[in-house]
Amino acid sequence: MIEAVNNKELIDKLESEHRLEMQEWITLLGTYTDEDRAYAADRARRVADSIYGKSIFIRGIVEFSNICKNNCYYCGIRAGNECLERYRLSEEEILECCRAGYKYGFRTFVLQSGEDLTYSCEDICRIVSKIKAEFPDCAVTLSIGEKSREEYAAYKEAGADRYLLRHETADEEHYGKLHPSEMSWKNRMRCLKDLKDLGFQTGCGIMVGSPYQTVQCIAEDMVFMGDFKPEMIGIGPFLPHKDTPFKDMPKGSYELTLFLLSLSRLMLPEVLLPATTALGTIYPRGREEGVLAGANVIMPNLSPTEVRKNYMLYDNKICTGDTSAECRGCIEARMERIGYKVEITRGDHISIN
Repeated sequence: MIEAVNNKELIDKLESEHRLEMQEWITLLGTYTDEDRAYAADRARRVADSIYGKSIFIRGIVEFSNICKNNCYYCGIRAGNECLERYRLSEEEILECCRAGYKYGFRTFVLQSGEDLTYSCEDICRIVSKIKAEFPDCAVTLSIGEKSREEYAAYKEAGADRYLLRHETADEEHYGKLHPSEMSWKNRMRCLKDLKDLGFQTGCGIMVGSPYQTVQCIAEDMVFMGDFKPEMIGIGPFLPHKDTPFKDMPKGSYELTLFLLSLSRLMLPEVLLPATTALGTIYPRGREEGVLAGANVIMPNLSPTEVRKNYMLYDNKICTGDTSAECRGCIEARMERIGYKVEITRGDHISIN
């Protein structure tokens, strides 16, 4: 007689030991129920509250360019999308976004773009330096893709504090199904290692339900992240974009995304864990549910409203028409309704304090 799987025991083990073996991950991810998911969310929220209290950290995203040299099959700003109006923000426009954000209580600015080669390493360093000089009590996060170790080191020297680079998948074969052949899984992993080695607060993560993803793939992702120990993990559902090769692929699972947020919190209790915009796009209360599942970061948009509609990684992205002030007020009210408070702070990983 086969012994019944007790997923709650696996969740308890993850909470106490902060790791599971590969087969345990496969079992848990392949057999979980709504009851297991609710149990994990309760445990994860308790863990997050014990470390960060009822504080929610906000980061202001400045999407400063939608130009990208890459042709990732899932992405709405891929180089091959000829239906998109392209834009770049100037240094002054980027700084104006930060100035507005500072007035609204943002103390972390996330500079995000496609891999736009027009901005040289010197350009990025100069922008980071100007932000740090004008706002010395703020953190700067970069999310601008794969660069050389030397470029990453220069960004760090200029004052950048954090770097977000989703690994997307720990399975090399799966990576090859999401990207053209000129992109390399090994290089993505090299980038993440360099970022960690250079002392960045480093973020990785996955799209839940990305095309061709299996339970085995996600299990490999969880093992990878448990070993890598990123300071930040970005997990959101895959959402298709109408002008990509994956336009007809199904959306990722909202429920599995929430479950993985909870499991990530139990695996890495101190991790900075966003409730993503994609989560709020797939379900109206998605960001609130993400927080209740263990997340503690929200990332509203500080980009000029006139360009937001052109930074569509996926279809129907929320908040593209709201002003920065409206985004800030909306998030604060949403968090207060579920018993949490937006903090005016850099919101560093607890190991930095």
